[in-house]
Order: sequence, then structure tokens, then C-alpha cells
Amino acid sequence: MVAIPSGIIELRDDRTKQKWNVCIEPFLLAKFPVTQDVYLEVINENPSTIKGDRHPVETVTWKDAILFCNKLSIQSRLEPCYAIAAQNDDITFDKTANGFRLPTEAEWEYACKAATTGIRYGDINSIAWFKDNSSKTTHIVGQKEPNAWGLYDMLGNVWEWCSDIYDETVYGSYRIFRGGGWADEERGVMATNRRRSHPLKFKIDDLGFRIARNQTDRNR
Repeated sequence: MVAIPSGIIELRDDRTKQKWNVCIEPFLLAKFPVTQDVYLEVINENPSTIKGDRHPVETVTWKDAILFCNKLSIQSRLEPCYAIAAQNDDITFDKTANGFRLPTEAEWEYACKAATTGIRYGDINSIAWFKDNSSKTTHIVGQKEPNAWGLYDMLGNVWEWCSDIYDETVYGSYRIFRGGGWADEERGVMATNRRRSHPLKFKIDDLGFRIARNQTDRNR
């Protein structure tokens, strides 16, 4: 995992025309999206539509992603970050736990930009698999150029689930995903692009996830 330094990121919502600043504490973020071989090792199944061990896992719901985080935390003798009520699927998050989790969208965008200020951290063909160059499929992670902080595939290949609820008053429990995927036009593959969908039902073949951890004295 890559150590991400503290800082501030400005987020924006094009739907509501709002902007806001978020302070980022130091955290750890995986160098690559979770791959199918890693998901299979932890969960004992591979839900992906497009098969390939080192391709990003896809066709996973937000809940699938946090269950992976919890199981990997337990296997690693760390504290799970999520508690899920069996009777109603209510999910609570322990922000102090030292286990694996999904990044917040602020953490995701901050890490994606890696101190750059544009909509992408490099030339799109050099950094991302998208509609014009993907041949309608995912690709092995790490084949495109990383950003300045050594993170690969932050844009393109697959979208990535984030931890946040998008807008509870309008969309209920819908969660955010970021980054664009192999099927998207160039205009959809940007560090600032936000999408959302149902955390328990929505899964498609260009949506996966990347794991994060708090950076504390307990996990050094």
C-alpha cells in the first residue's frame, strides 16, 4: 500500500453546483484496484464477468466490497471497519478501526490527483483504459503509467466504489463510485467525475474497488 500524505482537496458536485473543501489525514491506499486473484483468495469466488487473474475484480456491489474488506481484516488480524446488521442490512462504520476499508471520495480524488490540479494526472491514453483503447474489456492492472504518488489505474479500467453516501435526502443509501471505466468516453474518465448507485443491488462489469487503511501507530 502507498502512504498518502495529509492535505486539502476541493470537491464539487456538478448536479447541485456546490463546492466544498475536505481536510485529508494521512492514510494508506492500495497501489492497484483489487484484482480477481486476490478477491478469489479472500472470498473463495470470482464474480467477474471478464475473467483474468490480474484484471480488476468487477461485477461487485458496494456491500460485496466492504465484506471483502472485513474478511481481509480478520484474516490479517486487524479490526474490521464495518458492522452489518443481519436483520436489515444496516451498516455502521468504525472510523477508528485499523482494518481495511474503502476510501472516502475525498481521499480517492485527493490520491488520484496526487498534487496535480487538472481533471487528469496525465495524458489519458498513457494513464487509462477507456472506450477508445480498451477493446471493450478490462486489462491487467499496472500496465498504464502511475500518478506521481505511484498509484496505478486510478482512472479507467474500472470505476471504484467509495465509502460515502451520495445525497441521503435525494438518493437514500446510494453510494459513490469514481474514476471511469473501460467502457466510458474520454469525457467520463476524470478525477472529478462522480457517480452513484444502490449499495446492495448495483453491480456492472466496469465497477470494482480499491482498499484503504487508516495510517496510525497501530499499523506501522
